[in-house]
Amino acid sequence: MPAAMPVVLRAKCVVVGDSTVGKSALTQVFHSDGTHFPKAYSMTVGVELCVKTVNIPDTSNSVELYIYDSAGKEMFSDYIQQMWDSPSLAFVVFDLTNEKSLSSCVKWLERVKAKAGRDIHAVLVGNKTDLDTRRAVTSDIAKKAAAGMEVEYFECSAKERENVEAPFYFLANAYYKQYQEKISITQSICE
Repeated sequence: MPAAMPVVLRAKCVVVGDSTVGKSALTQVFHSDGTHFPKAYSMTVGVELCVKTVNIPDTSNSVELYIYDSAGKEMFSDYIQQMWDSPSLAFVVFDLTNEKSLSSCVKWLERVKAKAGRDIHAVLVGNKTDLDTRRAVTSDIAKKAAAGMEVEYFECSAKERENVEAPFYFLANAYYKQYQEKISITQSICE
C-alpha cells in the first residue's frame, strides 16, 4: 500500500486584543522564528496578514496558519470585523501590566465567535512577562478568566521571545485534531 500523501490544512487565525498589548509583536516574532522583534511601536491600521506553516508532531502533516493581526482600536472595529469572515481559530491577547486589557478579552472573543458562526478553538495569551515588576494581572486571575471563556491560557514575552510558539502550536494541533475527528466520523459512516 503506498504511503499516504501529507495533509496540509489551512486555518484562518484571528489575533485580537486591545491596542498596545503586543499582538503585532507576537505575530512578527512567531512568523520570523524569533528573528524579528519590532523595535519601535507602529499601530496596526486594519488587518495585517502573514502565513506560517506548523508541522504536526509524529506525522508528515501540517497546518498553514493564515494569521490575521488585527487593529485594537475601536475606531477600526467595523472595518476589521469584515476581514474576520469565517475564522477557524482565535488568538486573544492582553497585556499582563494592564488589567483593563484582560477585561476586554471577553468582548474580543465574542466578536470573533460571532463572525465564525460556530464554536472555534481559541487561546487567551498574557503578553509581556518580561515586565514582571509592572505586572498587574496574576497567573491565577488570568487562568480564571480563561476558564470562564472556556479557552486555554498561555503567558509569553514577545520581546524576550519566550513561549511565543506555544499558543500558536496549541491552536494548530487542536485544529488538526478536529480534522482527524471529522475524518474518523466520515469513515465510520461509510463503513
